Amino acid sequence: MIGNLFAEVARLLVFGAMLVGLFGMVIPIFPGGFVIWLAALVYGLIEGIYGLGWGFFLLISLLTLVGFLVDDLLMASTARKEGASWWGLAFAFIGGIVGTLLLPPFGGLIGSPLALFIVERLRWKDTRHALQITRSLLVGWGWSFVARFLLGLLVIALWLGWVLWADGVFS
Repeated sequence: MIGNLFAEVARLLVFGAMLVGLFGMVIPIFPGGFVIWLAALVYGLIEGIYGLGWGFFLLISLLTLVGFLVDDLLMASTARKEGASWWGLAFAFIGGIVGTLLLPPFGGLIGSPLALFIVERLRWKDTRHALQITRSLLVGWGWSFVARFLLGLLVIALWLGWVLWADGVFS
């Protein structure tokens, strides 16, 4: 009885951590995908990873990696299409971190685009073009959030499938 209670409480805590990760994705610097993956790992360590569980965990891990790549690629590619330099993107990344540290949790939403705008304004000496590049970064940010959120939902669904498989529902 106590073992079953512990398992159910552990599952609820893992699910809660996954929801924190999912909704934490709203905050740009918050590693929501990693939190979800880490919660799945904790579940695997508690329940044991065996049989098809390895397949579930491998898929969860791969989707988490895809989420990291999608995030960077969508933001950078949309800004690059408008003419952003790699220097501008590097400073945007640094500005996001500094902004988050100075004004948590949403300072990154200010710091990153502001840093990109400053670098591109100095580079192009054209305010309108620098604003266009900055706007494209924000559009990419929005699309990357949508992609990461959907991947997060998919990872949580896979985890639920793993739980159901472990409980013998698919047997």
